[in-house]
Amino acid sequence: MIARLEGTLVEKHPTRVVLDVGGVGYEIFIPVTTFYELPEVGKTVALRIHTHVREDALQLFGFRSARERAIFELLIRTNGVGPKLAQSILSGIEAERLVEAIRGGQVAVLKSVPGLGVKKAERLIMELRDRVDQLDAEEGAPAGVPVALPPGDERGEEAISALVNLGYPRNQAESAVEKARGSAGDEAPLESLIREALRGLSR
Repeated sequence: MIARLEGTLVEKHPTRVVLDVGGVGYEIFIPVTTFYELPEVGKTVALRIHTHVREDALQLFGFRSARERAIFELLIRTNGVGPKLAQSILSGIEAERLVEAIRGGQVAVLKSVPGLGVKKAERLIMELRDRVDQLDAEEGAPAGVPVALPPGDERGEEAISALVNLGYPRNQAESAVEKARGSAGDEAPLESLIREALRGLSR
């Protein structure tokens, strides 16, 4: 299994990147929180990898910290949570906030994520409460600091696309991004726009 990749960042999008490692391009799915921390295209980046093997495909999920990967792996061991939903959960709720919500039984925080209704959120909390305590005893890597990306003309549409890819309906994504523009400003970097939109959707 692939556990770590380091190479040149060839492409980066809010939910996926392409990493060139020794002339081989790896497509890696990422949560939006990892996207915030990526350097510019052309720079070297290292990602912790979870290798997900299915009958018809092999998918790589990448994270900037071992802590975030460990939480992702806890999520996918929960009944009814696959890698795509786990990616959406970590995109909508930062890792440490997620741990707090699970420990505190905060169903309202979790059910804001597309695909997590009340029952699934309650089950996730019940199954993971003891496991996150164990994880905290073993690891303590803090969440990283977002790195700003220069704004582009199409950042609004890219922000909407990222939210749609995470499972939000397009009309809801458009509304959230429009509100984020109002609070973050028209010249806000893409990362700030997405982060503000996700914050609004979680309320």
